[in-house]
Amino acid sequence: MAIHNEDIARIFDELADLLEIDEANPFRVRAYRNAARTVRALGRDLGEMVAGGEDLTRLPAIGKDLAAKIEEILQTGTCKALEKLHGHLPPSLESLLALPGLGPKRVKTLYRELGIRDPEALEKAAREGRLESLPGFGPKTRQRILEAIAAQRTTERRFLLSVARQYAEPLVTWLRASSAVAAVEIAGSYRRGKETVGDLDILVTTGKPDAVMRRFSTYEEVEDVLSRGSTRATVILRCGLQVDLRVVDTSCLGAALQYFTGSKAHNIQVRRLAQQRRLKINEYGVFRGERRIAGDTEPSVYRAVGLPWIPPELREGRGEIEAAQAGRLPHLIGLGDLQGDLHVHTRASDGHDTLEAMALAARAAGLKYIAITEHSRRLAVAKGLDEERLEQHLKAIDALNSRLRGITLLKGIEVDILEDGRLDLPDRVLAHLDLVVGAVHSHFGLSRRKQTRRILRAMDHPYFTILAHPGGRLLLEREACDVDMEQIIKGAAERGCFLEINAQPQRLDLDAVFSRMCRDAGVLLAINSDSHSREQYANLRYGIEQARRGWLEKDDVLNTRNLKEVRILIEKTMG
Repeated sequence: MAIHNEDIARIFDELADLLEIDEANPFRVRAYRNAARTVRALGRDLGEMVAGGEDLTRLPAIGKDLAAKIEEILQTGTCKALEKLHGHLPPSLESLLALPGLGPKRVKTLYRELGIRDPEALEKAAREGRLESLPGFGPKTRQRILEAIAAQRTTERRFLLSVARQYAEPLVTWLRASSAVAAVEIAGSYRRGKETVGDLDILVTTGKPDAVMRRFSTYEEVEDVLSRGSTRATVILRCGLQVDLRVVDTSCLGAALQYFTGSKAHNIQVRRLAQQRRLKINEYGVFRGERRIAGDTEPSVYRAVGLPWIPPELREGRGEIEAAQAGRLPHLIGLGDLQGDLHVHTRASDGHDTLEAMALAARAAGLKYIAITEHSRRLAVAKGLDEERLEQHLKAIDALNSRLRGITLLKGIEVDILEDGRLDLPDRVLAHLDLVVGAVHSHFGLSRRKQTRRILRAMDHPYFTILAHPGGRLLLEREACDVDMEQIIKGAAERGCFLEINAQPQRLDLDAVFSRMCRDAGVLLAINSDSHSREQYANLRYGIEQARRGWLEKDDVLNTRNLKEVRILIEKTMG
């Protein structure tokens, strides 16, 4: 049975949730939450690392006990600690924690006092008026609970793109290994590189559809087969991800790929162009009357309606058709265009690898320079640096630069933007750095006006260089701050500073719409890994995908330039 990083992270999350309900030591709860965060952001497959004999204890937040649990989960699919908790706490309690406003204390009260262990029982108790006998569960709370349960039923479950990839790639590899399969393609929002994915759409060409359907439905990670016909099947994987497979003829693979890639808005516009030419376009091809004139390849579909091929990341109905007609489609950035990474952490703050290990890993990843940007003193939970520790750290960077070849380390800081817009370290300290990355790590709930003014004031500091993860969002966990991003982008253009596309899969922040807005305003973006361990440079691929969705070309990105050019541009912001 294949075990993926996300499977391990979910088990650690469940352990943390159940332990918190069980009123276990808070440090123990936090250890599991931190471990889950590390596993999700890793960028490498833990199973492969264990098979290769790598030491997991050098990963952030992973000590000997947690490393042993990871190996246990890889071998058995679970761990004894979780099974022990299941012995006296129902695992279904976690579904209650997913409801807004129900923390561990309230869930424990519901379970201990009323025997409620899942949303169905909670809804029944709320409708029967039994909740109001409990402290803290008044009429308003009862109504909020009923609304949250109703919303949960109608909200589509989504997966981070990085998580969906953990399940998609092995499945595609499994299908391709069959002699009955000629070609396999993943379509849908996954192919468009969206930050989150609701399901997977897979297209297969084959001369033996029955064999393909049988292989697909018996894949080891399939938990439930919802439907299975001669050319289409739908399954649910163990992780909860729905996968739709369609068998298509080779002669219409291009049309099917275009059609099922979407988006809906993009396809409607393409169909209108076809109608203007008295053509019909669908997943089987492009037709003039009854005769198919295109559809074996995607480019043939677009040519038939007078367009060049349009990259999947642009297919959102946001002007790509008009740009294609005018010959103005962007030459999208690629991973190989990056020369550096301007947001990197080491064990000096909350990273887990040494300065040298991070430098060597960056060089192995093909980078020419990295900026070491530890947290500043305000973020105590991340072991942020005060003036004295920062001074020592800068000396260590200088010493390493003097003996390393093929990679240069820039001296930076990820400085907290305080509530009033001040920076966490004084200008006299920031003046000694090569660049300053400013970030919001607190007071996310400020009003739109205050949050916007806060960030603009921070950008007014003479040494401010890059605004990190500008929206402050955590995908599927925390919405972006209520901030006027148009004003922030305008402010960056006026001040000559930069914004970041943070490549951490849980962030992918700035989003595609605002990234394109930066491009149009002439504000350069830095695609940064925000690496906290050497494996996380691999996440740069997600930053590149996000940049492509924002129409970015190589010249729109700060760190596609060589070190000399980057220094010149940064010095202009700090002058």
